[in-house]
Amino acid sequence: MQLKALDLLVCLELAAAPGSRRTYAELGAAVGLSASEANKAVARASRAGLLQDSPDSEAKPAPNVGALLEFLEHGVRYAFFVVPGRVTRGMATAHSAPPLDGLLNNGADLPFVWPDPEGEQRGQAIEPLYPSVPAAARRNRELYELLALVDALRCGGARERKLAMEQIEPRLLRAVAD
Repeated sequence: MQLKALDLLVCLELAAAPGSRRTYAELGAAVGLSASEANKAVARASRAGLLQDSPDSEAKPAPNVGALLEFLEHGVRYAFFVVPGRVTRGMATAHSAPPLDGLLNNGADLPFVWPDPEGEQRGQAIEPLYPSVPAAARRNRELYELLALVDALRCGGARERKLAMEQIEPRLLRAVAD
């Protein structure tokens, strides 16, 4: 059994909505998966140690913050690497999206975007973790910011990765504290 990018997407959704008592169908709908795909993603992420049982027995597993932070900092850019592509219309991501866009001056560099026909920005294409990411990000601002931060880890330089980790850690800690 191997970890898949959609498993990380589910982990981030659970972090963005902590303590949720959603069904697998509701969890899947939030990120563009079927109920069975969401269930399998939770099972794989739990076996990989990225999720742990929630204190509330009726809630979905919660992020294992230590393991998730370690994976994000040291593994995500290798496991789910990206190669920036062509210029296209899409939705801003990585250091071109909140919360990093206000912290970095990217000068004349093209922004990074997830290709998306509903996107409002032109930039260099970055393949999202999963095809449903832009739609899921439009529905949930907290999830959008987490996904953009993860993309900064996947394709950013040392400075972008450091700033992304500084933004991700308190968000994940808040998720388990709620």
